[in-house]
Amino acid sequence: MASYFKNEPVRLAPNDEPIEGPVLVAFDFDGTLTVKDSFLAFLRWRAGPVGYAVGMARLAPELIGYLGHRDRERLKAAAVAVFLKGAPRQTLEADARRFAEHIGLGLFRSDALATWRRWRSKGARCVIVTASPDIVVGPFARSLGAFTLIGTRLAVDDADRITGAFVTPNCRGPEKVERLREMFGPDVKLAAAYGDTAGDHEMLEMADEKGYRVFTARARPA
Repeated sequence: MASYFKNEPVRLAPNDEPIEGPVLVAFDFDGTLTVKDSFLAFLRWRAGPVGYAVGMARLAPELIGYLGHRDRERLKAAAVAVFLKGAPRQTLEADARRFAEHIGLGLFRSDALATWRRWRSKGARCVIVTASPDIVVGPFARSLGAFTLIGTRLAVDDADRITGAFVTPNCRGPEKVERLREMFGPDVKLAAAYGDTAGDHEMLEMADEKGYRVFTARARPA
């Protein structure tokens, strides 16, 4: 991946003092750290123009149905089934790594990354909490030096192939809080949280510093 994303030591800004103790800072991924939905971008990149168009045509009934039921988890599961069902997990992981290497610079907001690096420089544990599949976001999280990644987990069958179902609920809204508590304990505290949709509201309410749609920079050219 380009050096812009290397997990390198970060320096304190002139007036930025280290914090005492290991505090947690949570970042939503899509639309917060990035300028667009990484999962859709990954599906488009992986399928290619023709494959993506065919897949979206197959997904059309669910897209229309979504206007009525507004169930994001159902729509995402349908997209996974159309585009990824039957794919070997290891192949999908390799595809996600290549996607991050080739497309990464075209996704991230420079001001969001500056805030990420500022918190890391102070000693905070920066966590990504996203509704996107963790298998897709994983390479980005590792390259950014995330303390951990909490995302939606895709189910695999006995042959280690994607089934089209989820192991966990869609990591959005109250589920973000549940997953944070599951990982860090029921009394988990956030020094800050950043998000851009109603699906981040509950996570933001946990934080001392609530950053709602505070990042506006456009992405660097790929």
